[in-house]
Amino acid sequence: MVERQLRARGIHDPRVLETMLQVPRHQFVAPEFQVQAYADYPLPIGAEQTISQPFIIAVALQALGLTGTESVLEVGTGSGYQTALLARMARQVYSVERHAELAEKANRTLRELGFGNIKISVRDGSQGWPDYSPYDAILVSAAAPSLPRSLV
Repeated sequence: MVERQLRARGIHDPRVLETMLQVPRHQFVAPEFQVQAYADYPLPIGAEQTISQPFIIAVALQALGLTGTESVLEVGTGSGYQTALLARMARQVYSVERHAELAEKANRTLRELGFGNIKISVRDGSQGWPDYSPYDAILVSAAAPSLPRSLV
């Protein structure tokens, strides 16, 4: 995945590439999709949501330019895969998800994998998570008709 889908298509940040090698994407999808977990297309995760394709996630992570000292807000926890990548690349991740069942499943998977620098909340992502702001970076994985002023 890293060589053919990411590096070959212009992902050059060594931290992004190394992190994507380390985090087991198959742990974040249902058993029936694990054989496809490293393919470069989205997969269903429940609640009519998908885990984004690896290349799109890598582009977003590379754009953030994280150094490891940041506090990051993630809007749209989803499966928790991108959350795990962020947690490897930043100091602390605060992730919001509007679907309780996805948040619970992601939180369980992340705990099982030993992540301790992540907080997840079920809430409207357009409002962010003011309790922990300001953030050094915000990554929005959910669709919105416009950029919510509260995130700015």
